[in-house]
Amino acid sequence: MPWSNDGKDGGSWKPNNPGPWGQPPRPNQADLEEWLRRAQTRLRGWLPGGGIGGQALVALGLLGVLLWLLSGFYTVGPNEVGLNMIFGRYTGKTSSGLNYNLPYPIGAVQKLAVTDRNTINIGFITRQDDRTGEEATFDLPEESLMLTDDQNIADVKFVVIWQIDPVHPENYAFNVADPDDTVKAVAESAMRAVIGHSLIQNILTAERKVIEPEVQDQMQAILDSYKAGVLVLQVQLQSVDPPQEVIAAFRDVTAAQQDRDRTRNEADAYANRVVPVARGQAAAIRQQAEGYRLQTVDEATGQASRFSQVETQYKNAPAVTRERIYLETMEKILGDSDKVLVDQGGGPGVVPYLPLPQLAPNSDTNGGSK
Repeated sequence: MPWSNDGKDGGSWKPNNPGPWGQPPRPNQADLEEWLRRAQTRLRGWLPGGGIGGQALVALGLLGVLLWLLSGFYTVGPNEVGLNMIFGRYTGKTSSGLNYNLPYPIGAVQKLAVTDRNTINIGFITRQDDRTGEEATFDLPEESLMLTDDQNIADVKFVVIWQIDPVHPENYAFNVADPDDTVKAVAESAMRAVIGHSLIQNILTAERKVIEPEVQDQMQAILDSYKAGVLVLQVQLQSVDPPQEVIAAFRDVTAAQQDRDRTRNEADAYANRVVPVARGQAAAIRQQAEGYRLQTVDEATGQASRFSQVETQYKNAPAVTRERIYLETMEKILGDSDKVLVDQGGGPGVVPYLPLPQLAPNSDTNGGSK
């Protein structure tokens, strides 16, 4: 790897490209010897007499070692976790704040943002449109088209939100080569498994809220088996539609089902409104019939009891009873009549009287007609 010399500090060297974890890689032997030679030349120019003794070299060596050791201090942000390594081997993690690890090339530190949330889109991609220059969404049918349990095809687009597991960040750092691709592949596999065991009609309607947690659980189980150090926070379905070729027919079916449900709800509402009224009327009719029955039975019972009493009296005094029955019957028949019967046996002297004013339909109160 080439090294640059700025020529300002007496032969200092630094890499043009940083090494892993932001640390400079080990220089080759020729560059190191060149740097030491220039440093000695500059140091002789500083020292009186142009020479350097053994004690000075020891002091410079100790100072260099001290500076090297001090360079091992590093800070970890509040949203990060630091992973310490010695000779490339993981030795432990550190929390936010000032921490220390042996500096390069013995030690190294890798910092991971464990609280940042990452989003992966599956079935679509959002990018800038080359024609309009604005951000647009483009479909990815090779990811979104999935086969259902009833041999239909569903166009499923969804989003996965995940983060690094703060408890085991070392698994994320050392067990996953490409986290985004790994999480995306696991999410697509889990979604295809769930869709493959569901019916197209249930996917389009009632089971959408069941699919999301089921896919999330399957993803987490798979990633845990990989020891990927990833937490799946949420799975969000963006759209679940039939393929574009048959989407019109599916929409007609969905509209018909909605009309069916609406008609059924209206019928239920009408039944809930009419049935209680009909039941109330039926109860009233039954009560009236019961009352009529009780009244009729009581009247019949009373008449039977009266007849029995009359029969008993008739046996004791038949003539008197017959006469009394005759008189009571004639009283009922002629009681409301305005006719007057005159017995001729009463003798002469009864003057016939004709109420002419009452017989005239238009007579006034003075007896005159109009």
